[in-house]
Amino acid sequence: MIFSRKRADAERQTRDERATQAPDQGDAAPTLERGPYDISESYPDVPRLDLGSLHIPAIADVEVRVQADPQGVVQQVVLVHGDNALQLGVFAAPRSEGIWDEVREEIRQSLLRDGASAQEVAGEYGPELHAQVRTPDGPTNLRFVGIDGPRWMVRGVFQGPVATDPAKAGPLVECLDGLVVDRGQEAKPVREPLPLRLPREVAEQAEAEAGNAAGAPRQV
Repeated sequence: MIFSRKRADAERQTRDERATQAPDQGDAAPTLERGPYDISESYPDVPRLDLGSLHIPAIADVEVRVQADPQGVVQQVVLVHGDNALQLGVFAAPRSEGIWDEVREEIRQSLLRDGASAQEVAGEYGPELHAQVRTPDGPTNLRFVGIDGPRWMVRGVFQGPVATDPAKAGPLVECLDGLVVDRGQEAKPVREPLPLRLPREVAEQAEAEAGNAAGAPRQV
């Protein structure tokens, strides 16, 4: 299983608290000091990898590992930098309220049922979970963070030294803060994962490579 910077008080740091509205902007969308951002908001214009519902900043030395099915539907996204990893997920949420409080408690209960230790901690994005799970390689520390946005929630799971020391996140936190979420307008069940897909050029390349492999003569 692959699985702060500004405020670390006991209260949830809402997106509204992070928003800065310049005067005389009328009905313009607020500019957030940091993301993740909704695609309708103002955000820094930097190169991003378009995975459909998630647009991930292209940051030097950060490897984006994507697991996809043969149709190009992405099932897992993990960002890796050195010994640290960040698994990303994005989910549908209701318009009226966030879901991270409920999701966080469900994750905590699931970890406890599996015999893992889990502790809620006030972190840079609000309440987060710190856990230690047993793996074949020994105990592994995980740090779960959640950010509620307009009709979506981003969940991140840190693994490696950053799981116990957020100051070691390095460029991974730049990726998380620079995420852009394209929720779409269609109705979706609450907590349903938002669709992720390979970029077209990557999907076409993978399809071509699969076709070449299928047409190659078998070695006997």
